[in-house]
Amino acid sequence: MQQETTLQLLKNIVPAAQNNISTKFIVLDKGTVSLEGHQKTCLALVADETAAVHFQFWGDECDAFEGGDILILVNGIFSYSRNNLLLRTGKRGKVEKVGEFTIAYVETPNMSEIQWVPCPNDQKRYIQQTVVSSHSRLFPPLR
Repeated sequence: MQQETTLQLLKNIVPAAQNNISTKFIVLDKGTVSLEGHQKTCLALVADETAAVHFQFWGDECDAFEGGDILILVNGIFSYSRNNLLLRTGKRGKVEKVGEFTIAYVETPNMSEIQWVPCPNDQKRYIQQTVVSSHSRLFPPLR
């Protein structure tokens, strides 16, 4: 992966239909693998030192990464998939393991649990309207 890529903090990502998110995070929890069409998918809770978000693994990614893995995502996308706001690699993105267990993180806010609305001044941008949940409704807080 490109080392000169500027990494975004999870608290700064916003929904968009563009593959422009590059960030680093730790996998906190993985859900079960399911089939979406002919493709395996797996939902995970990931976080950095500023926020958490739901991440969708596709295909071989479902088996390649585990809880505690530190990953770098380059050219990812944060958008709606079946009414769920998810961070994922998309068609042009890449995700790569760069370490294990040693990263500071927080579980709130969960960027997937925020209700986003179009910006009144720019309909191509989204802004936060309300927090749907103080923690992930899909992954209970770790204790």
